[in-house]
Amino acid sequence: MQPAETSPLLKFEFRGSAREYFGIWIVNVLLTIVTLGIYSAWAKVRRLRYFYGNTVLDGFGFDYHARGKQILIGRLITFAYLVAYNVAINLSPIVGGLLGLGFLVFLPWIIVRSLRFNARVTSYRNLRFDFVGGAWGALRSFFLGGLVAGLSLGILAPFASRWAYRYVINNLRYGGKSFSTDVRLGEIYRGWLLPALMFALGIALLGVIGAFAVFPYIAEVKQSLADADQNRRVAVVVGLFYLAMLPVLLLYIVAGIVYRIGVRNIVLSRSEIEGGHRLSSAVPRFGYAWVAISNVFVTLATLSLMRPWAAVREWRYVVEHTGLQPNGELTTVVTGLQSEGSAVSSELLDIEGFDFGF
Repeated sequence: MQPAETSPLLKFEFRGSAREYFGIWIVNVLLTIVTLGIYSAWAKVRRLRYFYGNTVLDGFGFDYHARGKQILIGRLITFAYLVAYNVAINLSPIVGGLLGLGFLVFLPWIIVRSLRFNARVTSYRNLRFDFVGGAWGALRSFFLGGLVAGLSLGILAPFASRWAYRYVINNLRYGGKSFSTDVRLGEIYRGWLLPALMFALGIALLGVIGAFAVFPYIAEVKQSLADADQNRRVAVVVGLFYLAMLPVLLLYIVAGIVYRIGVRNIVLSRSEIEGGHRLSSAVPRFGYAWVAISNVFVTLATLSLMRPWAAVREWRYVVEHTGLQPNGELTTVVTGLQSEGSAVSSELLDIEGFDFGF
């Protein structure tokens, strides 16, 4: 793909604020509690309309057109299935197993419907997005990709990431124009190397901590099985084990974030919209890891009262490190798409389908 050179890079902006979003968030929480969770579907619509509407490119914001009723229906279907599965598995393991198998069979189709739904309820300057992928592509990209990554202990994870991103991006449309990505596997492996080293370091760190902080106490516990303070000694060993796991767990979380954001940067920077309009992503990997992890601690420390601040902070950080380099003036390009009548119209789609949460 050749980069567009006729226009400068346009950076995305986020014009919302934590104070504004707090008002939306607190109402959503209270109404969700009062309605025993039913309002959560409408809460999602209000939340995404706020974030999408305040995400701006070239002076125009995005729109989210879903209705709470559609999201609620999707959730009720999912909830009814889970209830039926749990009842069946207790009454008849065979029936429960068949229901579980049926879920796995239909899951690729459900993922496709959810991707299509979320694309079609999103618009920019009155032009809708769309997703045209099929269930077989979802099965190959997500299931087989995940299986390959897992069985190889992460060594083949770049293959899975490439399959998944290519499936999603190459089947995405905007105003009838297609997206495409041509990321090279070697680029993803270069981004994979640092997280892989961090993962290996975590294994070594766990071994060292276990050898010096846990294993000596295990022998002591075995020798004191008849002691009255046996439970206390066992509790000490268990506590030391979990304490030793904390830094390793944190390292693994950071490694996962570094890999995920690295792949995002690589893939989006090798993606474009039909006509030579190229995407750009330059999210700092460790910077985002700090934002994500510190958000969790701040949210827990404030009993979730700072959750709106954390959500706005994370969204803004990603958005403002993302851009688009149009091949020509963006206003002219969008106006041309509108005049072609190639927009996926609301009359044709009627925002069809339900959101199953994938």
